[in-house]
Amino acid sequence: MLTLMQVKNKSASRLTGLHPVVRSAATALIERCYKLNIPILITQGLRTIAEQDALYAQGRTKPGAIVTNARGGYSYHNFGLAVDFALLLQNGSSVSWDMRRDDNNNQIADWQEVVKEAKALGFEWGGDWTSFKDYPHFQMAFGLTLTQLRAGAKPSISAVESAYKVINRKEEEELKSDIIAVVKVNGVKVADGVLEKGITYVPVRIIAEALGAQVGYDSATRTVEITSTH
Repeated sequence: MLTLMQVKNKSASRLTGLHPVVRSAATALIERCYKLNIPILITQGLRTIAEQDALYAQGRTKPGAIVTNARGGYSYHNFGLAVDFALLLQNGSSVSWDMRRDDNNNQIADWQEVVKEAKALGFEWGGDWTSFKDYPHFQMAFGLTLTQLRAGAKPSISAVESAYKVINRKEEEELKSDIIAVVKVNGVKVADGVLEKGITYVPVRIIAEALGAQVGYDSATRTVEITSTH
């Protein structure tokens, strides 16, 4: 079985360029699904306008099946606010989009378990759309429309802080202490930490990823690895 670090490394390149909150949520999704014995692969992250236009042409002016109704600038992928995923099979080299698979044998489709975890992290699921359903797709809009994003709008500080709060909720609930310290990175709150004897304790992943680094844990050696992406 692949280690968590190996699973995360397979998605690492596709997390580049994502909004920090989306990257943090996608990483948390990989970790939470791994705990459920459902390894996943992020198959798409940031998509350029040109890449989006090429994808839109598929099935229309180019060979292939239609896979998107969004032209360049009309997808949250184009602004680093969306990811697509697939189930990573046990051989570590193949993926599946079979929404009925139950490889962890708990009588619940793995795909639906991933969707549940993604929604708990604040993602919107493309499978809930009424017009064009996009089952591998998750996005965070931060209250912004695509028209606003094309005009240059950015997620507000308050929207970003709210998103981090949702992402970190499960971890913060596990911190049993009445003494809480607010932790900010570049002026944006990313977590609540525990303040004890002058030392602030906070999950290392939250801080590292807010600074653009990647974090992994090797359970065999009990080693936390922080890798800078800059």
